[in-house]
Amino acid sequence: MKPHPQTRMNVDEYLAWSEANPGRYELVQGEVFSMAAERAQHADTRVAVFDALRGAIRAAGISCRAMPDGMTVRINAHTAYEPDALIYCGPRIDPDAIEVKNPVIVVEVLSPSTRRIDASEKLVGYFKVPSIHHYLMIDPDRRTVVHHRRTGNGIDTAFLQDGSLRLDPPGLELSVPALFEEP
Repeated sequence: MKPHPQTRMNVDEYLAWSEANPGRYELVQGEVFSMAAERAQHADTRVAVFDALRGAIRAAGISCRAMPDGMTVRINAHTAYEPDALIYCGPRIDPDAIEVKNPVIVVEVLSPSTRRIDASEKLVGYFKVPSIHHYLMIDPDRRTVVHHRRTGNGIDTAFLQDGSLRLDPPGLELSVPALFEEP
């Protein structure tokens, strides 16, 4: 990501600014960053992840919704990320919302340009949000899921390439291979 020439702002100012400026951005410590173009493999994986999340929600019959990229997650007053997919539970958010205030699961599909940020700054940032219980990092090159899960003692991490993945809360079961299937 490269810095976007803009004055420093808080998340509320950024959300207003982003609605008037087409493109994909994130706000990091008050500074706007343009998101890099994505490879076809990244896009295919992102769609597979979203489809798998929606399917798991339907199979579980729970009151949650999967959202694709484009929704904002506020980390603090000066940082907001746009994950590749997320799940929130409870009532539907306003149809005009651009921010999901209480995500339970956030997902980033790794790419060469963001791998380090996703595994460090975003890992720390996402778990500052009390509602987030799971952070999935999907590595399409290695066909690996890195599952970070909030526990009573901190964060547990597991690496999966096969089998299934239990996400509780909210009570979902995901097939790991389904996260990599081409749509």
